[in-house]
Amino acid sequence: MKIGIIGFGRLGRLLTRYLAQDADVLVHDLSDMSEEAIKLGAKSASFEEVCACPIVIPCVPIGHFEEVIKRMSPLLTSDALVADVCTVKELPSEIMLKHLPASVSLLATHPMFGPDSARHTVFGRKIVLHNLRTPNRLYHNIKSYLESHGLKVIEATPTEHDEQIARTLVLTHFIGRTLIDFKATPKSIDTKGYRRLMKILDQVENDSIELFLDMNKYNRFAKKVREDFFASMGKIDHFIDSGGV
Repeated sequence: MKIGIIGFGRLGRLLTRYLAQDADVLVHDLSDMSEEAIKLGAKSASFEEVCACPIVIPCVPIGHFEEVIKRMSPLLTSDALVADVCTVKELPSEIMLKHLPASVSLLATHPMFGPDSARHTVFGRKIVLHNLRTPNRLYHNIKSYLESHGLKVIEATPTEHDEQIARTLVLTHFIGRTLIDFKATPKSIDTKGYRRLMKILDQVENDSIELFLDMNKYNRFAKKVREDFFASMGKIDHFIDSGGV
C-alpha cells in the first residue's frame, strides 16, 4: 500500500515515521526533504506522484488547505481516499466535499497528539474520526488498523469535534500563550498545581504561531469560548475585590 503525504512539517514527519513502518510512504513538500524522508523510511516525490497514491493525507496549514485540495482534485485516482488531519473539522470537511470528485472517499481525522506527546509511541493516544464519505468496510478497516496500534478512536461529527476542541485544545493553547507572554517560569518555591500549570507550556511553545492563530480563526466556537473565559475571570476578580460578596 502506498500513502502520499503532502506537507512535511512537524506533524507530517511524525505521521511519516509511523506510517512508513507499515506502508510505502511518498512525501511532498515545498522544500527539498529528500534526506530526512529517507531517514524516516519514506521517499520524496512530486506533487503529482503523491496525489496518485491510493491514500493521500494533506498535512498543510488550514489557511492553505483549500488551494491544496483544489490542486489535488484532478490528480487523484477515482477510488482514492483523502484524509485530512486539521485541528478543526467543519471547514476542511466542507472544502473536501465541495472540491473533490464524488468517487473519492473522504475521512475527517484529528490526531490528538503531536511530535512532543507521541515522540516515543502513539500507544494510548487519541484520534478523532468522522466518516465523511467512505465505504463502511474501508472505514472499519482503517478504524481497526488504528486501534491495533494502540490508538483510542473517538468517533464524532465535525461540529461535535469543533465544539469540544474549542475548550480542550484552543483554550489550553490560549492559556499557554498567555503564560508565555506573562513570562511564567518554574520557581524553587512552588506548588504541585503551579508545576502542572507549567506543563501547559510544554504543549504549546513548540507549536507555530500560525497553528495557534488558525485554530482560533477557523473554529467558529473559539471566540465564544474565549469570551466566556474572560467573563469568568472578571467575575472571580470582582469576587476577590468585593471581599467575597
